[in-house]
Amino acid sequence: MAKKTTRKSRKKPVKKQRRFGWGLMFKLALVGTVLMGIFGIYLDSQVRARFEGQKWSLPALVYSRPLELFPGQKLSHAQMLRELQMLNYRKVASPSRPGEYAVSRNRIEIHRRPFNFSDGAEQARTLLLSFDGQRLSRMQNPDNGRELGYARMDPVLLDRLNVDEREDRLLVRLDQVPELLVQALITVEDRDFYQHDGVSPLAILRALVVNIKAGRTVQGGSTLTQQLAKNFFLSQDRSLWRKVQEAYMALIIDFRYDKDEILEAYLNEVYLGQNGAKGVYGFGLASYFYFGLPINELNPDQMALLVALVKGPSFYDPWRNSERARDRRDLVLRLLANEGHIDRQTYEQASSRDLGLIERGRMGYGRTPAFMGLLKDELNTRFGAGFLNQNGLRIFTSLDPIAQHTAEQAVAEQIKQLRANTKRQDLEAAMVVSNWRKGEVSAVVGGADPAFAGFNRALSARRQIGSLIKPPVYALGLENGYRLSSPLKDEPVTLRSEGGQVWRPKNYDRQYRGSVLLVDGLAKSLNVPTVNLGMAVGLDKIVDGLKRMGVEQPVPPYPSMLLGTLELTPLEVNQLYLTLANQGLYQPLTSIRAIQDEEGELIYQHTAKATQVLDPQAGYLALYGMTRVVGGGTAAHLAARFPNRIMAGKTGTTNDLRDAWFSGLDNEELVTAWVGRDDNGVTGLTGASGALRIYSRYLDGRGVDSLQLSPPAGIDQVNFALSDGQPADPRCEQTRLLPARTSGLPPIRGCQPSMPELPSGEQVGDWLRDIFNFAR
Repeated sequence: MAKKTTRKSRKKPVKKQRRFGWGLMFKLALVGTVLMGIFGIYLDSQVRARFEGQKWSLPALVYSRPLELFPGQKLSHAQMLRELQMLNYRKVASPSRPGEYAVSRNRIEIHRRPFNFSDGAEQARTLLLSFDGQRLSRMQNPDNGRELGYARMDPVLLDRLNVDEREDRLLVRLDQVPELLVQALITVEDRDFYQHDGVSPLAILRALVVNIKAGRTVQGGSTLTQQLAKNFFLSQDRSLWRKVQEAYMALIIDFRYDKDEILEAYLNEVYLGQNGAKGVYGFGLASYFYFGLPINELNPDQMALLVALVKGPSFYDPWRNSERARDRRDLVLRLLANEGHIDRQTYEQASSRDLGLIERGRMGYGRTPAFMGLLKDELNTRFGAGFLNQNGLRIFTSLDPIAQHTAEQAVAEQIKQLRANTKRQDLEAAMVVSNWRKGEVSAVVGGADPAFAGFNRALSARRQIGSLIKPPVYALGLENGYRLSSPLKDEPVTLRSEGGQVWRPKNYDRQYRGSVLLVDGLAKSLNVPTVNLGMAVGLDKIVDGLKRMGVEQPVPPYPSMLLGTLELTPLEVNQLYLTLANQGLYQPLTSIRAIQDEEGELIYQHTAKATQVLDPQAGYLALYGMTRVVGGGTAAHLAARFPNRIMAGKTGTTNDLRDAWFSGLDNEELVTAWVGRDDNGVTGLTGASGALRIYSRYLDGRGVDSLQLSPPAGIDQVNFALSDGQPADPRCEQTRLLPARTSGLPPIRGCQPSMPELPSGEQVGDWLRDIFNFAR
């Protein structure tokens, strides 16, 4: 009995221990479940905050002007091809998809892309353009031959502002992504994406089998949802705890959100390469980064390469490891063919193609640092420093890529020539091109190297403007009662300041002509007549007039100001001359046309506001005087280079030949060019031998629209005597035919003495007239 008692007493503690163990495990499981529930709530809050808030910090997209097309436009065959290249259109035999074009000797057929312009969306369309010299002569619909009067191209993507320092992406919506790319991604990375609940045990097993058969890692076991969770919320370490969090968050994401929403997030979040210090995230930006194309225009082989890079953008970097990248691309294509997503012919064609990469970092859009500097300054001035912090802005600018390219070429080529001619390798240049009718900046070049993003001379190099001051001075003289025919003294003059300083201005050629007509003083850029005119008008009136015409810098009212001691930048000069081009109408220059927010809503639209700051008759007469500068004055080089074209302009040269300037305009564009040295040293160049040559080279590439002057009411052509500038009969005096105000004009001076009267009161003239009438 004692033994039995002993056995029972030994078994009792074991049962108690088991009950205690199961109880402890239950309690621990309960605590673990509660903790996991709490942790799940925490993870859920993180997921919701990211998915339902602002997922990414998106840069502002900056676009050029859309090229407007119409018959008769100043646009050459070569310029149109250049525009298509900047837009990354693809040359094909017969355009069938948006973003393609075909070219012949004087024709270009284009399949224009759809685009959401600032004033509304436009669908894709086909255009057949015919060219004659530097003109677009005809525009048709190639499908039915119908004549077209107007169309516009999609704008060039210029840049992206406020890019994150480490991450860079271009947001795309799921409906913008080609179906084949989505199929490729799901086939390679997660073929059960639409069936699983965020985590797929079958995918892990399948990947294991595929990788064993291939002899290398071909597929991964993580679902797209798990990868998204890792990229969105977790680090890149390979710990078990991170994998648990990844799976847990994937389940939460899949439970809360639609599959398409998850897929769209993945397409924009996945890391696909490195551009300098910035990571390239999402297929939208990767498409531009590798191919310079929008994602909806990719070919099957290009889509396959992007999907191939998901596995390892560094390992498969196509610029550094082209063979490795090509092998991986071809594997993706084979998987697509095996699954029936592409046919055999497509597979063979796609796998036979080269990778077709663009230059690394070019991103498929042009860099225009000088213009972008102007744009940033205007955005900051107009909207404040924090404006660009808004997410996903679309900024439509006035930059004309054709004008910009032509200006860059003109500056680079002519500076090289001028450096060789002067033996001065430190010569610099700047150029500003504006559409003077719209008050918009079309192009900016900040230096001899247009691609350099450093010192922007067009905006920041403030220099004496020399004789560029003369057209405004003459315009103000014409506003204050002078005529183009008014005689101005051209004799030695001495001016003494209140401090006793003596100033004796001289003409450039050190000659004096006694007296010249006002129009000739301007055309020949004579200093002494200009000083006499300015002093007669009054320095205070000149200063006031300059401010009205757009000069914002302080203007000291000294006589030397009349010969251009005023210091301005090329942009400020262009603003001043814009008022002259518009015959006295002032409108501030702008680089911005419109801005849309992230949702595509218009939040800013530029509207031109012009103010008449100068008498329109005086403005017209001054502009006419500037045409004589080109017609036979200091800019006569232009008349010889471009015969039968009317242009207006003015050369400018400062003391000791330090700065060379030119401002010129045709019927559309106003261009200001400057040549000088950063240390303000001697260049050995005048406005005519320096800056004018750059403008002339610009016109070689751009073409010339002859200036059409429209006189305001009250202006007529009048003959003026060369002797004293008074209206005279050209049959008996040497005269000049010049436009003039007809109001207040003296009567035309006769050239014969009065006729004697006959006794009957009949004059000799009447008697002679009767004879000739009889003979008739």
